[in-house]
Amino acid sequence: MAPRTHDSDPADHPADAPQADPPDTMKPTDPEAGPSTTASTKPFAVETDDPGAASVDTPVAAAPDTPAAAEAAGHIGSGVDARVAAVRRVAAAGRRWRGVQLVGCAALLAVAMTAGAVVVGAVRDGRGTAVAPSSAALSPELLGKGDLDTSIAALQTHLRAQPKDFGGWATLALAYVEQARTKGDPSRYPQAEQALKRSLALKPDNDQALAGRAALAAARHDFENALAHADRTLKQNPYSERALSSRIDALVELGRYDEASKAADLADTRRPGVPVFTRFAYVRELRGDVTTARRVLEQALATATAPGDIAYVSAALGQLAWNQGDYETALNHYARALAADENYLPALEGRARAQAASGDRAAAIKGMEAVVARYPLPGPLVELGELYEDRGAEGDPEKARDQYALVDAWTALARANKVNADLDTALAAADHGDKAEALRAARAEWGRRHTVHTADALAWALHVNGRDAEALPYARRATATGYRSAAFLYHRGIIERATGHQQDARTHLTAALKLNPGFSPLGARAARKALEAVK
Repeated sequence: MAPRTHDSDPADHPADAPQADPPDTMKPTDPEAGPSTTASTKPFAVETDDPGAASVDTPVAAAPDTPAAAEAAGHIGSGVDARVAAVRRVAAAGRRWRGVQLVGCAALLAVAMTAGAVVVGAVRDGRGTAVAPSSAALSPELLGKGDLDTSIAALQTHLRAQPKDFGGWATLALAYVEQARTKGDPSRYPQAEQALKRSLALKPDNDQALAGRAALAAARHDFENALAHADRTLKQNPYSERALSSRIDALVELGRYDEASKAADLADTRRPGVPVFTRFAYVRELRGDVTTARRVLEQALATATAPGDIAYVSAALGQLAWNQGDYETALNHYARALAADENYLPALEGRARAQAASGDRAAAIKGMEAVVARYPLPGPLVELGELYEDRGAEGDPEKARDQYALVDAWTALARANKVNADLDTALAAADHGDKAEALRAARAEWGRRHTVHTADALAWALHVNGRDAEALPYARRATATGYRSAAFLYHRGIIERATGHQQDARTHLTAALKLNPGFSPLGARAARKALEAVK
């Protein structure tokens, strides 16, 4: 069964995408939304004072930058569906009304600036110390359009002219981390690491680079170090939004949910805004409080203005709705996300999942094929493989096997770039690969962190290896927090049936199908079949 999208990986929550200070560009585990990547980025070698430093001169493939070119190249955002078009029409009307409002706002702002009430270029962190703004090379206008590659190119040009701008190097590092996430390319992480080293060499212990180290560690699934770097940053700057966000991410991913909840409350007090709201919502969702999670995400969406933020929060609302089996609402949220950023990966992937769950398998396969063509990440690859298996047309079994093989290729690339991929390996291999390797990976991940996701992965890996008695406590632990996941309930029901707990199995299999009857192309079918067989 395909793993749930973006629910256990801070790398998927762009807490650290660069944007104009004071706020960061947003994504729980990391959530500040990542801008789309639509322009080419020229290779840029980071020169360091360390002669042993690795080169970070890696070219980025250009994406089509016109509608015609996009369509010719099979650009994943080129097919605008009716929902997306409708959302864009409503948004255009809203912008016209907002323009009228802005005339009045501009007058008020002029008065404030004349009175000296607005200080440009710095904010206060609460202790009376000035916090350095992000590099001016990172244009707020460009980031507002979600053009990450263009912003990176601008930063690179700026740093060639001003190589001692420690803040610019830190911002470039964060941009590389975000680029790795949006392109599914872990090879960007070494570049980010070298840029952070350069920033710290220029100014040791600067909070921008320390926060960048937290973000990079989280992206590599090194959550202990992510937490350590976030704590170190907050000693330098208690109001660092990136560090506050990374700290929540790390605590969540280490399974320290009580501490994560307190960290979210603290961050909400110090730096309320889209990045904190989305994390706050996810912590509540993990506790089963879907109502609060939805309310907070709606609040975040109401405050979002940048396309990247709108895309992320809308996609998060779509994921929340999909997880509760409300596919129509999910599709509407994904349409809003894609109206803001037609290439936003979680929305494209989520839309395909919702289409599959709604019975529109042809659209789901077409959409997921477009996703994996440019973003061959484990979740979409497994989902597409299962969609092929479910369709069962001529050649589909071979196509499915190709997708599962690509998961192994991605895992090898991730590990080569110091990314811990054990959870991805366990989830994919348990159903579609080497079962013994799935168990090894799941045990290794459980040894590092005790989350509901690692508990579920270990339970299922034990089950597919015929060790159901060992699996049952982990399956129960995965559902103990109240987190509403049909996949977790399905796994628990199957394991309970295998261990002779027939009534419990019926309860949890029924709950899985009631919560989200289309949670997986193959898993939902297996759940129905198992439920019929329960005595």
